Amino acid sequence: MANLLSRRTAAELDGPPRVAIIDIGSNSIRLVVYQGPPRLPSVLFNEKVMAGLGRELADKGTIGPDAMARARAALARFVAVVRAMEVSRLTTVATAAVREADNGHELIAHAEDLGLDVTLLAGEEEARISGQGVLSGIPDADGIVGDLGGGSLELVRVSGGELCDRASFPLGVLRLAAIRERGDHTLERYVGKMLRKAGWAGVGEGRPLYLVGGSWRALARLDMHTTNYALPILHQYAMSAETVARLGRMIPRLEKSWLRDVPELSNARIATLGDSAALLATLLRSLGSDTMVVSAFGLREGLLYGQLDPRQRTEDPLIVAAREEGRRLGRFAEHGNLLDRWIAPLFADETPALARLRHVACLLADVGWHANPEFRAERGLDAALHGNWAAIDARGRARVAQALFTSLGGGIVSPAPLPDLATADDLALAARWGLAIRLGQRFSAGVAGPLKQSRLSLTGEALVLDLPASNAAFYGEAVERRHKVLATQFGRKPVLTLR
Repeated sequence: MANLLSRRTAAELDGPPRVAIIDIGSNSIRLVVYQGPPRLPSVLFNEKVMAGLGRELADKGTIGPDAMARARAALARFVAVVRAMEVSRLTTVATAAVREADNGHELIAHAEDLGLDVTLLAGEEEARISGQGVLSGIPDADGIVGDLGGGSLELVRVSGGELCDRASFPLGVLRLAAIRERGDHTLERYVGKMLRKAGWAGVGEGRPLYLVGGSWRALARLDMHTTNYALPILHQYAMSAETVARLGRMIPRLEKSWLRDVPELSNARIATLGDSAALLATLLRSLGSDTMVVSAFGLREGLLYGQLDPRQRTEDPLIVAAREEGRRLGRFAEHGNLLDRWIAPLFADETPALARLRHVACLLADVGWHANPEFRAERGLDAALHGNWAAIDARGRARVAQALFTSLGGGIVSPAPLPDLATADDLALAARWGLAIRLGQRFSAGVAGPLKQSRLSLTGEALVLDLPASNAAFYGEAVERRHKVLATQFGRKPVLTLR
C-alpha cells in the first residue's frame, strides 16, 4: 500500500492531509476521500459502484463473474484516483460478501496486486465500527444501531457514548428476497427466531433504532418525497413504526417510472425497497422499538472515528465543523468565539443545548460576507440549513438558520421553510440571537478589542452596553440603531454606560 500514498507534507498538499477509505461492501464498493479537521473532515470525493458482490451468495455461495468484473474495474479506478489525489492514508476494508464467498479470496488477491492492503472485517467487528460511526455523527445516541448491508445486518447497543452488545446476522438486503419467497410471514418468523436465540428480542423497548446503510436511507428518501418534507437531509431524519408500515403498503403499488423520479434514489435501491421495508418492520417488532433515526454516518465514519485519539473523540463534531467553516469563509479568525461570549449574558437562562446552537450561529456569523449584499441573508440561511453538519436535527438547523438570516440583515421574519421545522418560540429566540450577533459585528468591526473590553447585560428596564470611555467612539450611529432594535426585542430600553 505504501507505494500508493503521497509522501508530501500537508503544506505541499495545500491544507490538511487527505485520507481515504475504500469500502468493499456486499452491494456497493465505495471510495471516499476526506480532508479537514480529524474529528469531522469534509468529503472531498465520493464515488460508488453497485457491484452486487453478494447477489449470488445465497444461492451459489460465490461472487458471480459479472460482479467480480465490476469490482475489479472499480478497485483499479479507485487506486488511480487515490494516487492522483495524493492521499496520505488509505484504509481498505471488505465485509460480508467477500468474507463468506468461496471465491472472496480472489478479489482480495486482485486488490493486493493493485497495492491495496485489505482488512477483512468479521461480523461483530463490522458492527462495532458501524456503532462508532453513529456515535461520531450522533454523540448522544442511546438505542440500537442497525446497519443493513447487502450481505448482513449488524446490531449494536449504544449508550452514553459507549458501545455495548453487538451482533451480526445473515440478513443482508440481497438475501431477503429468497427468504420472503418461502411464504407469507416467513421473514418475520425467521428474524424473530434469530433475534430471540441471540438475546436481542425486546432490547429496543423505549429506545430508537438508528438506521445505517443505503437501503434504509432509500426508504427515508422515499418518505421525504411522498410527504413533501421541507428539509430533505437524511442525517437525523426521524420516522415512526407507522411510517414504515405505510411505506410497506405503498411500495408494491408504485410504478418504477414514478420511483425513478425520486431524487437520489438509484435503480439498484428501487429493486430492494420492498425487502428493506419488510425487514425493518419485522425488526422493529422483534426489538420492541417504535421510532427510528437515520444516520448518514456508518462504517466509513466509524473507521475514521476509531483512528482518533481520546481527546479528539470528545470534541463536539458540530462545533468543530462550524468553526472550520467560519475560519474558511469568514474574515476574522476566532471572532465567532468572541461573539458568543459577548452576547451570552443576554441568554444566561438558556439550556446547554440552546447555548450550543447559539455558539454555532456565532461561529458561522460571517459566512455570508463575500456574497452579494442583497443575498447575504439567504447565504446564511442556506449555510445553516444545507451544510454538511453532524449532531444536529432539522429543528436545530432551523434555529441556527434564523439566527444567521437575521444577523445578515434578513430581519426577524421567518422565511420558508423555517416555520415548518421549528416552533414560533424557537424562531423568535433565534432571531434575538441574530440581532445580538448583528450588533456585535457592527460595534466591533470584526476586531477583538471592542468585544473584549465591553460587555452586554440586561436589567429590569434596560439592555446595557458598557464600555471604557476611551472606546466611546465605537458607539456610532449604526451601532446605536442596532442597539435599539435589539433592546426592543427584549422589551427593554437601550442604555450606554461609559467607565
